[in-house]
Amino acid sequence: MGIGRIYRNYFKNNMFMKILLIFTFIAIMTIVILSYLMISSLSQSIVNKELDNQKAAMESVSRYIDNRQNAVENIARDMYRNETLFSNISFLMENPYAEYVQHRMDQYNVQTNGYSTDALQYFQNIMDENGDIRNIMLYGSEHQYLSIFKSNKQFKQLSTNYANSYIPEVMAMDTKGITAPNVWVRKAADQWDKELYAIRVSINNKQLKNAGQFLVYLDSNGILNALETYKNSYKGSIVVLSSSGSVLFDSEGKYYGKTYPYVDITDSLFDDPHAGQTKSGESMYINKLISTEGGYVVIGAVPKNEIESSYSGVRQTIITISAICILFAVLFPALFIINFANRTNRIIKFTRKVKNGDFAARIDDPREDELGQISRSFNDMLDELNAYIERVYKAEIKQKQTELVALQARINPHFLYNTLEVIRMRAISQGAKDVGEMIYSLSVLFKSLVQQKRNYTLKDELETCRLYLELFRIRYKDKFDYTIAYDAKLADKSVMKLSLQPIIENYIIHGIRTERYDNRLSIEIREEGDMLIAKVSDNGKGIEPARLNEIREELENPEESGKMFGLRSVHSRLRFLYGPDYGIEIESRPGEGTVITVRYPSREGTDAEHV
Repeated sequence: MGIGRIYRNYFKNNMFMKILLIFTFIAIMTIVILSYLMISSLSQSIVNKELDNQKAAMESVSRYIDNRQNAVENIARDMYRNETLFSNISFLMENPYAEYVQHRMDQYNVQTNGYSTDALQYFQNIMDENGDIRNIMLYGSEHQYLSIFKSNKQFKQLSTNYANSYIPEVMAMDTKGITAPNVWVRKAADQWDKELYAIRVSINNKQLKNAGQFLVYLDSNGILNALETYKNSYKGSIVVLSSSGSVLFDSEGKYYGKTYPYVDITDSLFDDPHAGQTKSGESMYINKLISTEGGYVVIGAVPKNEIESSYSGVRQTIITISAICILFAVLFPALFIINFANRTNRIIKFTRKVKNGDFAARIDDPREDELGQISRSFNDMLDELNAYIERVYKAEIKQKQTELVALQARINPHFLYNTLEVIRMRAISQGAKDVGEMIYSLSVLFKSLVQQKRNYTLKDELETCRLYLELFRIRYKDKFDYTIAYDAKLADKSVMKLSLQPIIENYIIHGIRTERYDNRLSIEIREEGDMLIAKVSDNGKGIEPARLNEIREELENPEESGKMFGLRSVHSRLRFLYGPDYGIEIESRPGEGTVITVRYPSREGTDAEHV
């Protein structure tokens, strides 16, 4: 069933269904929009809260790394404060370890004011005090010695000249801040732990020229201590990347030594939280915190589905409540409108009963609302109408019946007088030749007029007309002819008695032209809808326009003036019996003829009684 057919069958002519449909649409759209806005607002609030929690954890990581960088820089500054210590460190950077040992023996008795002047012992103490330091390295740029300090007092020194190593080139690079350990330095130190990050500080000599590098490798797992406070409050993972994109720290431990998969997102130049997709198509929320001094980037990545799980319960609750609201918002108005529609339909059915003549019908609706008041008003109106009918209309109907009887009583003598006059004139003018036929037709005609029939049909009326016309066809032999045409199916239709004969009589008296030999009259009967139409046409004298207007006015005049007895009697009786839609209409042109149309209700002969 198409949408158009559904609309025509259920909505086009049904005001209440239209109201229900419009109200349902508005209610559903309002609830859906409000639910959507609530879900969007609450979900965005939860997303922002989760991202803020992650941002706080990221800031803690950044503070921790910055503190470690400051600590390394403080270690370098402390070396400068102890002149003897710095002298020994400088000597170790530029000379082989054996010469450093000899140098230390020559200075054995030198006092250091409480500071250890042995470089090896100094750096070992630093490593003992800082558990996250894995390696400390000193590089002398002049003679390219690399001194490597490890835990458990392990130490070694390598000569890293350009001919034997890439380390001088690595150390010569102006790499500031926090970086990933270089692979060549790792190889020299035999340090292959992936979970490391490096902090480098330049060392200057007394002339403030660069003498080498102070390099510290720290354990990335130490950063987890900064996340201990936030481990239950943030979602996703936190990663620290160097300026080159190397992974320095990964809270989940998955990306050490690998390319971070969200590098396409982290390359964008903004710090605000935003949504993006990985190269594999995974949707993520990304937080980014850039450290300009440390040269590293802290990345917070949370899968969208992980954050959505945080507000899925709230979303489901809102959807459930919205569905219940829609149900009630549609159900209760629908019940009310259906009840209202049923009461209205009862009123409509009641009015149809009244239209069909059932004035005893009443509406039983005791409610005090508008429809109840309308129902009581209809009941009161019918009570008044019935009283008025009893008081006025019945008396008027009796009066009309009396008038009808009087009209018919006047018709018969009038008809008899005219007919006898015709026979008399025929006898005078031609003797007794056709008198027998005329008297026979006249006797049959009188018999049909006098005979009382309960059901008077079209066939009866046309037979009366035929007998009447037959008299005058004999009277005006070779000068007058007539035709009667109708469908045999219409023969039993109920018509008013003597409704066509006076019209024919009117033509014989006023319209026939005896000097002509082509006088003609035709009667045609047809049915149009619920109306039976008789058309009487002639080619007689016709009627002048002024006289025609007088005739029409006289027919519509409610008061009888005594003029035009035949036509007026037909028109008045039709109006009395059937109403204002019925009666006769006259069209005429002088010298061309007249057409009189008679309208009856199309009813079977057994359905009504007729005068």
